[in-house]
Amino acid sequence: MLWSMSICLLSFVFLMIISLLLMVLSMYYVFYDIVVFIEWELFNLNSSAVVMTFLFDWMSLMFMSFVLFISSLVIYYSGEYMYGDININRFIVLVLMFVLSMMFLIISPNLISILLGWDGLGLVSYCLVIYYQNVKSYNAGMLTALSNRIGDVALLMAIAWMLNFGSWNYVYYLEASKESLSMQIIALLVVLAAMTKSAQLPFSSWLPAAMAAPTPVSALVHSSTLVTAGVYLLIRFNFIITFNYVGELLLLISGLTMFMAGLGANFEFDLKKIIALSTLSQLGLMMSILSMGYPKLAFFHLLTHALFKALLFMCAGAIIHNMNNCQDIRYMGGLYQQIPLTSMCFNVSNLALCGMPFLAGFYSKDLILEISSLSILNMFSFFLYFFSTGLTVCYSLRLVYYSMVGDFNFLPSHSLNDEGWIMSRGMLALMIMAVWGGCMLSWLIFPSPLMICLPLVLKLLVLFVSGLGGWLGYELSKMELSYGLQALNYYWEFSFMGSMWFMPFLSTYGVNFYPLLLGQRMYSTYEGWSEDWGGQMFYTWLVKYSMNVQWWQNNSLKVYLISFLFWVFVLMLMMF
Repeated sequence: MLWSMSICLLSFVFLMIISLLLMVLSMYYVFYDIVVFIEWELFNLNSSAVVMTFLFDWMSLMFMSFVLFISSLVIYYSGEYMYGDININRFIVLVLMFVLSMMFLIISPNLISILLGWDGLGLVSYCLVIYYQNVKSYNAGMLTALSNRIGDVALLMAIAWMLNFGSWNYVYYLEASKESLSMQIIALLVVLAAMTKSAQLPFSSWLPAAMAAPTPVSALVHSSTLVTAGVYLLIRFNFIITFNYVGELLLLISGLTMFMAGLGANFEFDLKKIIALSTLSQLGLMMSILSMGYPKLAFFHLLTHALFKALLFMCAGAIIHNMNNCQDIRYMGGLYQQIPLTSMCFNVSNLALCGMPFLAGFYSKDLILEISSLSILNMFSFFLYFFSTGLTVCYSLRLVYYSMVGDFNFLPSHSLNDEGWIMSRGMLALMIMAVWGGCMLSWLIFPSPLMICLPLVLKLLVLFVSGLGGWLGYELSKMELSYGLQALNYYWEFSFMGSMWFMPFLSTYGVNFYPLLLGQRMYSTYEGWSEDWGGQMFYTWLVKYSMNVQWWQNNSLKVYLISFLFWVFVLMLMMF
């Protein structure tokens, strides 16, 4: 076990040093506006060069720095969280492969090389989701893998369609060819790929299901790697998805995803699934502002969200660890008395998620909402934006109420403590970033201050919906008899909203059950015909002919042939 701890420590130090170097380099690239493009040709295919390409600009370097920073702290945290697991070395190797796949995706401006990181993320995420080997994990892993395969196929089709342009370096063509029909088709395929990876409607159900993975993996997946891959890809493709029907479609879908996830989180009692649904809500927010033509804002929120969401999952992991692997928030209560340090980090990350002024989430969320108020939006999208913001505060305060307020509802003889110093150090490092990371990033990404002039009503609307959402979250959390039994009067409505609009059932049957059943039936039918007219027929013929040959050989063919020829010769002599 000491050897496993040393591997965690070594990985942590290595990744942290690279992260700090990349951060310094990204600042240098921001100040001097440098872009480095490296290309290595592998081979030619119909005069199209298949190349390995790397793009180093301020955006890719900064994102890589954040991914490595969070993954280093997650691996350090895993040293204690996964302590005692006999397969911890396999776990660390899988996490490092996961991070490496994300690195490939971030620095690739070429669809061929993007596919390397894209499929690497899909395969390694499957291995991590089924890490705890039970039926629930296997089902979740299969749902995750098959949902993501839809996007992988879309990306392969985009690669095939880009053959028309003579190269897969899409950065050369986005600005020049954004009006052409070919580029619009590629845009649709890339948006479909990004929607599956970032779990937009109707591919949302795999995200809460992927909570079957260990909590450190959830902290990494939901903050800066797997689910943000789709958003990052669309940030790179932003020229061809704005101000056209593709952008409008994405705005509608992402707004509905944001609304659905916020609504579902208010009816959920599993701690990790509540945080997973909050990730889904924030992904919808990033996608929607991206579809309106603000890629820098989407990237800004992507980075700030990564900081406080990783912290939120790490705190949830510490709470689950302390509560003997219980994830139901109804068993929690009064945790601030037992584990004050974890509770402090948990509340800070929750407030950052709500957009509390001067925490990381405030700088990006407030700017996004003010820009959306300033933009020309239809009433439905405007309603989805602000109502979903209220729902975020609602489920966050509901979560705080259930976990922090009241009496402890679990076992009477418990041993909750903050003595896991390795996990606590990891959480404290991320908490510092969750407090001042947003401020630092706003200086770096937007060095010139933005002037946003809004009427007083719109300016105060964010505060109003946040306050209203907080009050509703408090009211929904009350555990009195009259509140508890009201849900039974509206069972179908509550089950519809609490089960992500029946998305898991539709996805399980639509992605897993019926396609696999159809494939099995087609296979059995095709196998019957192909066997009767293919392999089995050849086999029957060969057996029959080989039996005939065997009969001739076993019956002394040479003797019969010589005697036959002798009698033919005798007859011929008699005739003459």
